[in-house]
Amino acid sequence: MLPTRQLLTGLTKLHPHLLPWNPRSSLHGNPRLPGTRLHGRRRPVTGTTPSRFRRLCRRGASSLDSFAVLGLLKVCSKGAPSAAKARQVHALAIRLGLEDLVFLRTAFMDAYSRAGCLTDAHQLFDDMPQRNAVCWTALVSAYVNNARPRRALELFRQMQVEGVDPDRVSATIALSACADLGALDMGEWIHAYIRRKKGFAEDLILQNALINMYAKCGDIDKARHLFDQVPVRDTTTWTSMIVGYALHGRSDEALGLFSELKEHSRKNIHGGAQGRAIPNQVTFIGVMMACSHAGLVEEGLLHLESMWVEYGLEPQMSHYGCMVDVFCRAGLLEEALAFMDSMPIAPNAVVWRTLLGACSLHPNLDVGARARQRLLKLEPHHTGDDIAIANVYAAAGLWDEKERMRRRVKPRRDPGCSAIEVESRVHEFVADDRKHPRMREILMVLKGMFKNLESPRDLNRLPSLVQEAS
Repeated sequence: MLPTRQLLTGLTKLHPHLLPWNPRSSLHGNPRLPGTRLHGRRRPVTGTTPSRFRRLCRRGASSLDSFAVLGLLKVCSKGAPSAAKARQVHALAIRLGLEDLVFLRTAFMDAYSRAGCLTDAHQLFDDMPQRNAVCWTALVSAYVNNARPRRALELFRQMQVEGVDPDRVSATIALSACADLGALDMGEWIHAYIRRKKGFAEDLILQNALINMYAKCGDIDKARHLFDQVPVRDTTTWTSMIVGYALHGRSDEALGLFSELKEHSRKNIHGGAQGRAIPNQVTFIGVMMACSHAGLVEEGLLHLESMWVEYGLEPQMSHYGCMVDVFCRAGLLEEALAFMDSMPIAPNAVVWRTLLGACSLHPNLDVGARARQRLLKLEPHHTGDDIAIANVYAAAGLWDEKERMRRRVKPRRDPGCSAIEVESRVHEFVADDRKHPRMREILMVLKGMFKNLESPRDLNRLPSLVQEAS
C-alpha cells in the first residue's frame, strides 16, 4: 500500500483547499472536515498519523468529496502509471460511495488504461448503467493508447449503433486509430461525418487529425489538399504534413515545407498563440527522416545542430537515431559508428539495430559484428537481431554461418504477420496460417503471380501482376 501520508501530501499540493495537511501541526479550521469548524463550533481534531486519515474516512463521505478523490488519483498517476495505486484510490471511492459518479469512473478508466489494465478499464465501462459520449470516448481512447486500434474502431462503430453520436474528441481519437491501422476507408467515412456535423469541419484539432490520417494511410495528396485549406495553421498542422511527406519519401516537399514553416515563424514572431507556429521535436524527426531518404548527410547534421542553436530544443534519442539512419542509408557505416560513439546519450537498441540492418545492404561484417555484440547486451532475446546478422553473413558470402544462424532462430521466431484493408475490412495474414475463409482464392492469385515472375527484376512488376491475377 502507498503510505497514506505520501498520498495526502501530494493531494494537498494539488488541492490545498480540500484537505489541509501539515506533518508538524494539527488539522485546523477546514469546515469540510468533521470536527474542525471555525469559531469554536466544533472541537478541532488533532493528530497527523495515517490512522487519522482512516478515521476521517470512517466518519463519513463528507470528509473527502469526489473532487478530493479525483485529485488523489491525479497525484497517484504522476510518474510511471501504477495499477496498484489506481486500485487503492478506486477502493477509497467505493468506500465513500462515490463509485457511480460518471466523471470519476471515466477518470479511473483512464488511469487503468495508462497502466495497461484494459480489462479493468473495460469492466468499469460495462458496469455503467448509462453511457454518454464521454464514457465511450474514454474506452476508445484506452484501446488506441494500448496499441489496439482495430478494437478501438470496433467500439467506435458500436458507439454509434447504440445511438451515441461521436463528439469532436471521439472523432479525433478514431482518426488516430485509422492512421495507426492504415484504414483509409474508415477514415474517409469519419471525414464525411465531420463534414455533416455543424462546427466540426472548422475545428483545428480535427483538421490536423485528418491530415495525419490521410498522410499515414497513403493519400498524401489529399492530406496536402486539406493542409492548404487550413486558414490558421499551428505547429501540429505543419508537422503532420512534413512528417507525411517524409514517410512517403518525398524529401523535397518535406524540406521545402519546413523552410516555409521557418519563414512563417520569423514573420509571426510577435503573433499570438494562433498566429505563430514554430518547429518542435516531432517536426525535426520529420526533417531528419526527409534527409535520410534523400541521402543529405551534411544537411541532416546542420538540422540536428539547429534544434538547439535556433530553437533551444534538446535532441532526443529519436533524433540521434534518425541521424544514424541518414549515415546508414548513404552507406557511411564507419561514420555512423563514430557518430554513435560521440552521442551525449548511450545509443539504445533501436539505434544499434538500425546500424546492424544497414550492414547487410552495405556489406560490412566488422561493424555488423560490433552492433550485434552491443544488442546481445541490451536485448539478448530479440530474435530479429539473429536474422539481421544472418543477412550480414549472407552479404559477406558466409553462407554456412547464415544457415547455422537461421536454424537456431527458427524454433524461437514468432510467425510473421501482415494486414491489408479491402472494402473497409482489414484482413490479417500470418505465416503458415491457412485459416482465412478465402484462402483458396488467395492461393490462386499468388500462383498466377509466381507464374509471371521470370527473374528477380519482375518483383518490380508485383503491383500490376496482382491486378492481372485478380
